[in-house]
Amino acid sequence: MENHKEHKSYECSECLKCFSEKSNLEKHVRVHTGDKPYQCSECLNCFSVKSSLVTHMRVHTGEKPYQCSECLKCFNQKSSLVTHMRVHTGDKPYQCSECLKCFSVKSSLVKHVRVHTGDKPYQCSECLKCFNQKSHLVKHTQVHSRDKTC
Repeated sequence: MENHKEHKSYECSECLKCFSEKSNLEKHVRVHTGDKPYQCSECLNCFSVKSSLVTHMRVHTGEKPYQCSECLKCFNQKSSLVTHMRVHTGDKPYQCSECLKCFSVKSSLVKHVRVHTGDKPYQCSECLKCFNQKSHLVKHTQVHSRDKTC
């Protein structure tokens, strides 16, 4: 006679995502409620899960436990190391569906897509001109700084 542990499923009533442990469901529900019970004692930033606070604290301590085996550069988050490794591997997993250009970082794809959509989410507060990248807005604001110094 086989003795199987009964599989329990805990379902989020908001999005119907299922979890095998109740504690994981409880953590997940904070995504919907916005509850952030873990607060940084240094800068007062708040987090929904304790592990995010632990990772964040490395910003203050300077701890960088993840090291690249290729160039020995260190990172405070595993995800940063994974992204960095693409420099060495040449992996570009994010592809533009419009022109098929590939990117190693998702944020680079997001910026690139604006070329196709024409989206310009960054607006100058002085002249209301819009830009598709924040860096372009920052450079543009220097025009207004020069105008005021003359």
